[in-house]
Amino acid sequence: MSEVKAQPAGVDLEELEQLVAEADTGGRHPGGTVGRILLWVAVAWSLFQLWYASPLPFVFGFGILNDTEARAIHLGFALFLTFLAYPALRSSPRDRVPLLDWVLAAVGGFAGSYLFLFYVDLSGRPGQPTTLDLVTGTVGILLLLEATRRALGLPMVVVACFFIFYTFAGQYMPDVIQHRGASLNKFLNHQWLTTEGVFGIALGVSTSFVFLFVLFGTLLEKAGAGNWMMQISIALLGHLRGGPAKVAVVSSALNGVVSGSSVSNVVSGGIFTIPLMKRTGLSGVKAGAIEASASINGQIMPPVMGAAAFLMVEYVGIPYSEIVKHALLPAVFSYLALLYMVHLEAIKMGLKTIPQRPTPARERMLRMGLGLSGSILAVCIVYYGIVAIQAVFGGTAAPVLAIAGVALYVASVWYSSRYPDLALDDPNAPILELPRAWDVTRTGLDFLIPIAVLLWCLMVEQMSPGLSAFWATLSILGIVATRKPLMAVFRNENLAASVRAAWDDLIDGLALGARNMIGIGIATATAGIVVGTITLTGLGLMMTELVEFISGGNVILMLILIAAISLVLGMGIPTTANYILVATLMAPVVVDLGAQAGLPIPLIAVHLFVFYFGIMADITPPVGLAAFAAAAISKEDPIATGFQGALYSLRTAILPFVFIFNPAMLLIGVDTWPQTIWVATVSLIAILLFSAATMNWFVTKSRLWESAALLLICFTLFRPDWWLNQVSPPYEELPASEFLSAVGQTPADGRINFVVEGVDLMGEDVRKTVNVPLGEPGEPLERLRGIGLTITQAGDALMISNVDFGSYAKRIGLDVGYDVVAVLRKADQPSSLIPIGLALAATAGVAGLQFARARKQADRKETGPVR
Repeated sequence: MSEVKAQPAGVDLEELEQLVAEADTGGRHPGGTVGRILLWVAVAWSLFQLWYASPLPFVFGFGILNDTEARAIHLGFALFLTFLAYPALRSSPRDRVPLLDWVLAAVGGFAGSYLFLFYVDLSGRPGQPTTLDLVTGTVGILLLLEATRRALGLPMVVVACFFIFYTFAGQYMPDVIQHRGASLNKFLNHQWLTTEGVFGIALGVSTSFVFLFVLFGTLLEKAGAGNWMMQISIALLGHLRGGPAKVAVVSSALNGVVSGSSVSNVVSGGIFTIPLMKRTGLSGVKAGAIEASASINGQIMPPVMGAAAFLMVEYVGIPYSEIVKHALLPAVFSYLALLYMVHLEAIKMGLKTIPQRPTPARERMLRMGLGLSGSILAVCIVYYGIVAIQAVFGGTAAPVLAIAGVALYVASVWYSSRYPDLALDDPNAPILELPRAWDVTRTGLDFLIPIAVLLWCLMVEQMSPGLSAFWATLSILGIVATRKPLMAVFRNENLAASVRAAWDDLIDGLALGARNMIGIGIATATAGIVVGTITLTGLGLMMTELVEFISGGNVILMLILIAAISLVLGMGIPTTANYILVATLMAPVVVDLGAQAGLPIPLIAVHLFVFYFGIMADITPPVGLAAFAAAAISKEDPIATGFQGALYSLRTAILPFVFIFNPAMLLIGVDTWPQTIWVATVSLIAILLFSAATMNWFVTKSRLWESAALLLICFTLFRPDWWLNQVSPPYEELPASEFLSAVGQTPADGRINFVVEGVDLMGEDVRKTVNVPLGEPGEPLERLRGIGLTITQAGDALMISNVDFGSYAKRIGLDVGYDVVAVLRKADQPSSLIPIGLALAATAGVAGLQFARARKQADRKETGPVR
C-alpha cells in the first residue's frame, strides 16, 4: 500500500513531524556525509540487536555475548546517537552536528561500551576499580545525565541527581530515610562497573527485547500497516453517529497492537481523524481530547504494550504471555468504554454521520455475515494448519512452516496487487465516501502475517519475548524488502524503481527503529541510577515505614498516594522511567503493607496499577505530550484539550483501583471459560455505567441523583464481594497443619492465600497475608519450591527455611524465619448474584425513568409549545 500523498488541509505536517521527532527520535536531521553517518550508525544498532536476539551466534559459534556485554554495547549506541540526534538547546542547529557534540558522542560511546571493551579485565578484579575505571564511570554518569536532559528533559535529570545526592548525604537525612552514606569509589563501582546500577535489569530488558518490539512496530508502520488499519476502522465505523470519533478510538486500539508511543499514535491517526471529527460537528477541543485519550491507551493494549510492560517480565517474574493475559480485559474494557463515551457525546450533540454508498439491508447483512464467518474460518485454518504441520513433520516442521508462510505471503500480495493502492480522501473535502471494509482489507492481507507470527510465538509456543519479537521482526523485514518489488512484478510495473524504493524503506525503517529507541535506552539507563541508589542505601526498606506513616496503613490512601506520585513524575519523565522509579520504590511497599493489613494483593496487579497511572501522565495537564500533539492538529488550546482528555480518561483511571481489590478482572482465580465470560460481562457493564455517570448521560441527560446511583451500581458490579463481606467474612482460617494439604489440592496454575508471622529486618513483629501462584500439580513442597519457597516441617509447625533470590516469594516480601500460621479457605458466603442482580435491577429502573423522560421530551418537541 502506498503512503498517503496528500496532506490534510489546515494541518502543518512538517510541524507535527518535528514535534514527534523532538519527542521520540531526536530533532536533528543533517544532510550529506554527517546524515549518512547518523543513518548507518542507527542501522548498525538495529542489525546488532537482531544478531543478539537471533539463534545465529550459537549456530556459527561467533559473536556470542553475555547480558552485561550486550547491555554495554546497547548503551554505547544510545549515548553516541543521543549526542548526534538531539540538539543541546532550542537554538542549536538542526541541520548539522557541532564539533562539541561529535566529541561528546565519541566519549559517551566509549564510556557506555566500557564494560564490553574491558570485560575480561574487569571480571578479574571485581570491587577493585582502577583510576581508568573511576574516571570512565565519572565521565559516563555525567554524559548520561546530559544525554537524559537532551532526550528526556530536565525533570528526569533532577530526579537522578536527587538520588545521587542522597547516596552521599545519607547521614544528614531525616531519621526515617537516614543511612551512613557511600564513598565516591563505592558509588562509581556500584553504578557503572556492576549490574546493580546503570547496567541493571531495566537496561537489560531494553537490550533483550524492548528494542525489537519497537523495531517491529516501526517496520510495520513503514510497510503501510498503520494506514491500512486506520482505513479499516473508517470503513467499519465511519457511517455510525459520531463515526470519526469511533474511528479514532478503534484505529488507536489497532495501532496500539503494534505501537507503544502515545505521541506518534496521536499524530499518525490524528491528522486524519481530528479534522473528520470537527467536520461532523465535534469541537476541536473534544476531537483532540478523544484522539489523545484513545492514543495513550495504545501502551496498555496487548500484544505489543508499552516498553514498561516488558520490564514487568523481570520485576514480576512471570512470562510475557502471562502479562498479556492479565492486561487484556482492562485494555479492551477501556477502549469499549471510550467508544461508549464517544457514542453518548454524539447523541448529546446530535452529530452527523459520514455518507456511505447506499446498500440494501439484505446485502449489508450478507456482507457482515461473510466477513465475520470468513475471519473465524481463516483463523481456524491457520491455527489448525500449523498444528497439523507440527504433528506430521515433528522436529522438521519449522522449515515447512516457513515455506508455507512465504507461499501464503506471495499469494496475499498477488491478490492485493489486483486492486489499486488505498488513497485516503482529504477529510476537509466537501464529500467523503466511505470505502467498504473488504475493499480495504484485501489490499493488505499480508500485514496480518507478522502479527500472527508474533502472537503464535508469544502465546502458543510461549517463546521468550526477545525470540518472539525476533521472528516477527524477521517476517516484517521480509515484507518491507519484497512487497513493492512483488507488486511491481504482478502489475508489470518498473521493477528496478520498486527495488530501490523497497531498499530505501528497509534502511529507513531500520534507522528509524533505532532512533525511536534512543530515548528508551537512555531512560532505562538513567533509571538504573535510581535503582542502584536503592540497592546501595537500603532505601527500599525505609520507604515501607515512610509510606505506612503517611498513609496510616490505609491501603486506599496508599494507592492514591502512588497514583499521585506517578502522575507528578510522569509530567516530566517518560512512561518507562516513571514505571521503573515508582515500581522499584513503591510496588514492594504496597504488597508488603497490603499483606500486613490482611489484603493479599497479587504482584502483577500492583505493577499494572503503576503502569496505568504512568501512561495517564501523557494526557494530564499541564504537561501532557499526547494532548499537546492533538492540540497541534486541532489548533486548539492544549491545556483545555488535556483537561477534556483527562475527563475521558477517568474510565482508565478507575480500572487500576478495581483490579487491586478485584483481581478477577486480571483473570486471576478465573479458571474456566464460563467464569471468564461472566467476569467480562459484569465488568464491562460496570465500566460502561461508570462512563455514563461521568458523562452525565445515560438514556438521556442524567439528573444528579441518577449519576450518583449509576456510580453506586458500578461499585456494586465491580465489588459485589464488598457487600457480602459486610455480612460474613470472605475467608476462614485453617491451622498451619492443613497448609501442605491445601497446596496439594490447589488446581493447576491456581493460587493460595496463607498467613505468616515473624520478625522483619528492622526487628519488628509482622503478620502478613500473602497470595501466591502455584504451577502444575505435584508434591506440595515441590510446588512451593517452584515459586522459590522452601518450607521446613517440625510436627505441626511450618517454617520458611529458604527464599530464593529474585523468586516470586522474595518479591512479595517473604523471608527466612517466618512461620506459616494459617491457611485461608474461601468461606461460605451468600451468592454474589444477589448484589449483582439488585444492581442490574436498579440499572433497569434508572433506564426506565430516563426512557420515560426522553419520550416526554420527544413528544413535546413534536407537538410544539402549548399556546
